[in-house]
This record gives sequence, structure tokens and C-alpha cells, in this order.
Amino acid sequence: NKELKLAQQEVAELDIKTPSLKQLVRNLSGGNQQKVSLAKWLATGSEILLLIEPTQGIDVGVKFEIYKLIHKLSSQGNTIILVSSEISEIIGLAHSIIVLFNGQIQAVLAGDQSNEEEVLQYIFGQKKEESHEGK
Repeated sequence: NKELKLAQQEVAELDIKTPSLKQLVRNLSGGNQQKVSLAKWLATGSEILLLIEPTQGIDVGVKFEIYKLIHKLSSQGNTIILVSSEISEIIGLAHSIIVLFNGQIQAVLAGDQSNEEEVLQYIFGQKKEESHEGK
């Protein structure tokens, strides 16, 4: 009963589209599969989440739902470590951006003060913050 109530709560909170709670996750859309994955981690009560490509392969509408969820979790005090190949996603969601090149920290940037061109320069090693040289 406890698991059923938790599943019903997560389906409602994350707006997971499923015909029933007995539906196999693999038979859901990609976006709903991502939401189920997030729901499972949220159910553990973890305050730190590592999200790797959380919106890869999902449609734009579901992307924004996941973005809203990430903002909500962050505002509730959760720590989110986001790894994404979409620079605009990182800039839009992150408080801080750590850029690596060849395994070395190239820059630590403020998310709200960064732009795609600057981040790309660090990603491709064309620019390097002096405070991180030698690390």
C-alpha cells in the first residue's frame, strides 16, 4: 500500500502519462521514462542528484517540464549536478558551470552570467581561466 501511494503521488506530481501504474516503463514515451527515473530517485529522499543528459531524446514540451522540476528541486535545497551536451540547457539551469578540457578545469563560470560562445571557447581549449592553470 505504501509503494502504491508513493507511485500515485509521483505520477501526479511529475505528470507522468501512463494508462496505469502496472504499465511497463519501457512502453512509455521517452519523456515519461525520464520522469519515472527521476521519480524513483526522488522517492529515495536523496538531496543530491546527478543528472546526466536528463532531456536527451525527449520532446520540447517534456523538456520544459523537466527544467521546471530541476528548478523546483534546486529551490527546495537539493543539490543538482547536471551533465549535458546542450550548452543552452546548462546555461539556463546552472548556478555554476565547471568547464573541463582534456580532464583539466578550464573555467568556473556563473550560469546566469555566461553565454554559449564563451562556454564553447573554454570547451575547445581556446580560452583558459588563469586561476585554474596547473590543476
